[in-house]
Amino acid sequence: MVMLTASRLHQQISNFLIAQFHSHFASHHLPFMAMGFPGVSTENSAQKLPDVMVCSVELWERVCTTEGMGVLDGEEKPAIVVEVTRDNWREDYILKRAEYAMANIPEYWIVDPNKSKIQVCFNPNNDNGYEDLEFLPGQELHSVQFSDLILPVNQVFSPTLLNDLIREEKAQRQQLEQRAEAERQRADRLAQRLRDMGIDPDAV
Repeated sequence: MVMLTASRLHQQISNFLIAQFHSHFASHHLPFMAMGFPGVSTENSAQKLPDVMVCSVELWERVCTTEGMGVLDGEEKPAIVVEVTRDNWREDYILKRAEYAMANIPEYWIVDPNKSKIQVCFNPNNDNGYEDLEFLPGQELHSVQFSDLILPVNQVFSPTLLNDLIREEKAQRQQLEQRAEAERQRADRLAQRLRDMGIDPDAV
């Protein structure tokens, strides 16, 4: 097994989460999208660069088509912001957590490969800021807003390379297509055998 450097692992985790968000939204026909490093303005006007951001397609289209508009300029906010910790873990756990809560981001994930845990922060309007859930290896991570989005924590910290993920999905589709074709050919052979016996297969 190839061991990833800290920066490479950081990027692979981010890419893996983006791919999983996209797959979930597509399969559930949800009008959301995920992206990396888009820039999020917080209350103190600082520009934060979250590793992953999830927002509605409508919000992103407004941002892209309105000159000078940021993702926090309107009433609608990104649904989820994700930070994958590196050496700046105190900033992710303390500073960014407070700023994202003040910006009313409904869900903030702190993915910490060093401590092998994931915190899902939610309810920013709580008296003490975010409430949070903690997920450890061997458990399944789930989103508060998207309850059907469930990811094994072990898989998040050992992300499949995107090319491998694409190849795996393609292979699964090919297997399903081959199985369906084999079933069709079997049905055709059976129908022909019945015709040879003088039996109308459509009447059976």
